[in-house]
Amino acid sequence: GAVRTGVVSAVGEAVGQAMAAGGAACVFGDAGRGKTVALRMALSGPPVGWGVSWVRVPVRASVSELRRAVFEALVLPGRFPHRSAEADERIAGALEGARVLVVDEAQRLPVPCLEYLQSLWDHPHVQMALVLCGAGSERAVARVPQLASRVCAWQEVGRLAAGEVAAVVSAFHPLWAGVGGGEVAWIDESCTHGVFRTWAALTAHLQNALLTVPDATVDRALLRGLFRRLSPPA
Repeated sequence: GAVRTGVVSAVGEAVGQAMAAGGAACVFGDAGRGKTVALRMALSGPPVGWGVSWVRVPVRASVSELRRAVFEALVLPGRFPHRSAEADERIAGALEGARVLVVDEAQRLPVPCLEYLQSLWDHPHVQMALVLCGAGSERAVARVPQLASRVCAWQEVGRLAAGEVAAVVSAFHPLWAGVGGGEVAWIDESCTHGVFRTWAALTAHLQNALLTVPDATVDRALLRGLFRRLSPPA
């Protein structure tokens, strides 16, 4: 199960505030901090009656592309309507049923797309909590005052605290479950520095090494070799 680390709890609280208020939460912080993973953990067991939909933001999205992405995220039956008004009515209808709409990489969205998300609240009976996530998403949202005014929780995700690294990485992948806390602390100090994305990359390299090198054991010699693969050339 998910470990309720400080970050996951804080992100869960922010989403809970948005759900209670029928507003929005903005989850931001530098790239590689584990924002999306924390959100997925926090939303892994939503309250009874609430659904969760993840919107895949197209690169350089237009309003029509975002509208289609929201329609697909809600898994609405039938074909995507040709008329935007019909599509919006069907989207609004789906949002009447207590739904968390998660928009990851929200910083990619231009102002008209953010205004479109804000406009979904204008439909009667919509019961939506909007979660905007991404590195720089807080700056994007600030460009749309009407949307920013609906944000009831701004949650920054920083580096993993030293005391919670072992719990987070062992929850992330069973490879780390058998590695002692002292070794995890050494790895974090030597290489990963509390950056979740670096931990994820190291996990992938370690998995590969254990699969391809006969009788490989997780020791400092092996790990030092993997650290070099994660460091840019001098």
